[in-house]
Amino acid sequence: MLAVADSDSYVKWASCLLGDLPEGCVTDLVVVRTPIAPSPEQIAAGVGDREPPPVMSARSVRRTAERTQPDVILLACTGPVVDVLVADVFAGLRPRPVFVSGLPGISVPATEKAWLFRSGCDLFVVHSEREVEEFSRIASELGGGGKVGLARLPFLRPKAVSHGGNRVVFATQAKVPREREQRERILLSLADLARRRPDLDVVVKLRALEDERQTHNERHHFQRLWREMGEPGRLSFEAGSMHDQLARAAGFVTVSSTAALEAIALDVPSLVLSDFGVSAEMINLVFEGSDLLGTLDDLAEGDFRAASAVWCAANYFHPVERNDWAVLMAGLVRDRPGTPAKSLLDGPEHVAARRRARLRVEVHPSMLRAGYRAKRRMRRYLKALG
Repeated sequence: MLAVADSDSYVKWASCLLGDLPEGCVTDLVVVRTPIAPSPEQIAAGVGDREPPPVMSARSVRRTAERTQPDVILLACTGPVVDVLVADVFAGLRPRPVFVSGLPGISVPATEKAWLFRSGCDLFVVHSEREVEEFSRIASELGGGGKVGLARLPFLRPKAVSHGGNRVVFATQAKVPREREQRERILLSLADLARRRPDLDVVVKLRALEDERQTHNERHHFQRLWREMGEPGRLSFEAGSMHDQLARAAGFVTVSSTAALEAIALDVPSLVLSDFGVSAEMINLVFEGSDLLGTLDDLAEGDFRAASAVWCAANYFHPVERNDWAVLMAGLVRDRPGTPAKSLLDGPEHVAARRRARLRVEVHPSMLRAGYRAKRRMRRYLKALG
C-alpha cells in the first residue's frame, strides 16, 4: 500500500491506519505538496515512531507509484485533492491499483460533498456504524463510488488507560467556534479553572503553531488571541502529540475535536462545550446522548464526566470484529481487474474545478510567499475543502 497524505490530520490518520494493517503488508507513506502541507514538526508528531515521510510534488508521487506498482493507494487527503489525484495524477496506472480513501475523524452528519469528492475511490473508510449507515444511504441516492467500509479509528487504543495526572487539556478546533468573542470566553473559563485549582496545569493543546498550516484555516489562533488579550491568567500552550498530553490528564475539554474520542479511550473524564450550540455547523452533533455535553460554567468548576456506554457502542467504540475495511480491501485486490469506481465528478462541467485543484497539488513552496493576491487565491481554493 502506498499512502498519500496532504495535511496534518490526514498524516496522522494515514500513519495510524497503516499501523493497523495485517502483519506482512508492505507500506509506504508520502506527503503531497500543497498549500496546506504540514510542517516537519507536524509530520513528526503525526507519524510517531515511523520514519518521517518525504514531502513530494504530484509528479514525484506519480513516479513513486509507477516504480513501486502498489496494489492499493490510500488517498488520505482533503476531498478536492483526492478527486484530482484519482482522476488526473494517477490516471492510467497499469496495473490499476485499488483506490481507498476516507475521513480522519468524526463524520456525523454524513455529507454529500464528502462522498462526491471521493466517488472515484473503490473503498470509502469511516469509523462508526452510524457513519456507515449514513454514507451508504448517500451512496444509494447519488450512485458512483465503491464500497463503504468500517474501521475502528486507529488511534483509539481499546485497552489503553490514562495513568492520571494533574493536567486539564483543552483541544482546539480550527473551524469552531468561529467568532473571536466565543474563543475569548473559552480562554477566560480555562483561566478561571486554573485560578480556582492551582494544583492543575491547564494546557491549550494546539493543532498547529501560529506559523504552521492546518487542514482548515484558523481565523483566531488561540495562542495569538491570548497574547492580544494581555494573558490574564495562567495557561500553557503546547503542540505535539495529543496522546502524550492525555496520558498525563485529569480532565479533557473541547468544542468538537476528535481528540474527545482519544480521551474516552484513555478513560480521561471529559467535557464537550455546548454554549455555542449543538449542530452540524459546530461539528458536535454526534455528542448528543454522550453525557459529555456541558457549559463553560461546568469547565470553570472542573466538572468533567464519563461517556455513556450505550453512546460509545454506537459511536466509534464498536467491537473490533465488526471492522470490515481490510477484508473489503483484500477482496478488491483479489478480484482485479474488476469494475473500477466511477467518479460522479467526471464530465466537462467539472473540468475547470479539477484544473484549480490541480494547481493546489502542483504548488511550489515559493508560491506561499508570492504576495497578497496569490494568498487570496489560495484561500479561495482552500475554502472549497469545506
